[in-house]
Amino acid sequence: MVKRMAIGCMFVAALALPGMASATLSQTDFKNASKFCKALKADMGASLFKQTYGTNSNRSNAQGKCVSKSAHTLDQVHASAAKSCKAERAADPAAFAQKYGTGKKGANALGKCVSAQEKAQKDAKQQALTNAAQTCRDERTSIGSDAFRTKYGTNHNGRNAFGRCVSKQAKSKTS
Repeated sequence: MVKRMAIGCMFVAALALPGMASATLSQTDFKNASKFCKALKADMGASLFKQTYGTNSNRSNAQGKCVSKSAHTLDQVHASAAKSCKAERAADPAAFAQKYGTGKKGANALGKCVSAQEKAQKDAKQQALTNAAQTCRDERTSIGSDAFRTKYGTNHNGRNAFGRCVSKQAKSKTS
């Protein structure tokens, strides 16, 4: 997986609305990004899914873009959690093993720590994106679709407005 996006950009791009249609759908519930995106498409509806993730003229590349972004997020979250846990372990190995380890010697402490931190990070990111998507949905309803496209859209027909709004909202909430 390519690791070239900054965490802030990855945050917005990777999950771009997973909890919008249903609060129970979570990337942590799926073993891989493809299954997550298929479930997300079923949950959101094909039209909104294509609008959210598709980038070409007919938005037929939505599934691939979703998978790519979701997989990238998983890699970034894992790397961040592993780095944090290794730093914590280096500070006090005995306390770390006692806090996270479940065996006699706490040999599985690093894996337990990484798993716990990954889940916490994913849940926090998902909630922030869900909130950003809801804010954009409310704004689009209140000002109307045409005004919303004019305000946020950057392409020739303004159809990228919803994604741009969510990106802007999510970035402002994480800064």
